[in-house]
Amino acid sequence: MFDLKGYGGMLLDGLWLTVAVGLSSMLLAVLLGLLGSWGKLSRNRLANFIADTYTTVVRGIPELILLLLVYFGVPTLLQDIAKRLGHDIRIDLDPFLAGTLAIGFIYGAFSTEVFRGAFISIPSGQLEAARAMGMSRILTFRRILLPQAMRFALPGLGNVWMVLLKATALISIIQLDELMRKTKIAANATHQPFTFYLLASIIFLGLTVVSMLLQHRAEKWANRGIAGKP
Repeated sequence: MFDLKGYGGMLLDGLWLTVAVGLSSMLLAVLLGLLGSWGKLSRNRLANFIADTYTTVVRGIPELILLLLVYFGVPTLLQDIAKRLGHDIRIDLDPFLAGTLAIGFIYGAFSTEVFRGAFISIPSGQLEAARAMGMSRILTFRRILLPQAMRFALPGLGNVWMVLLKATALISIIQLDELMRKTKIAANATHQPFTFYLLASIIFLGLTVVSMLLQHRAEKWANRGIAGKP
């Protein structure tokens, strides 16, 4: 169906790198989401302010700008600070690291809201029962809050993952050899942009379908034994 002119293997390499960036970024997003939701639900005003500022700023600035700030802006800022301290150094961020940090940081803000809603959904009576049994805060979080929050958060996190996966295409602008950059190279070399960009879109669609199936199975597993759940 597609005449790839020998570029199929290159696209496959780009696909694996795209998935690797996506999984790494999602892990960071989940960790930031848990931390951010704690800040939003905390009684500590400073934690509230930091969490609110984080989600507001990230959701208000385009993803591409944040990616460029991380990849180009952060090394420049660190070099300027070092120069003022009398050190002449050069800092270059690895594109994979920069992409993972930027995408994870961005979608950590969305995960924050997902987890905040999940924690709010847990009946307060369960926390009162845990305190009555003498459970510490850490034990309550590990045995009662986190397992249930993850169950409530699964649908939202699934949506975050699918949007995050598509956002990895932005990383091609910082020269990371993921799927979109490999696609662009192949399209330019063969002068067949329609063929290769159509194939890339089909690959991303395939990843989305697989993700939806896995999410459905994960939700079914998490809801096993819950009354009213299939």
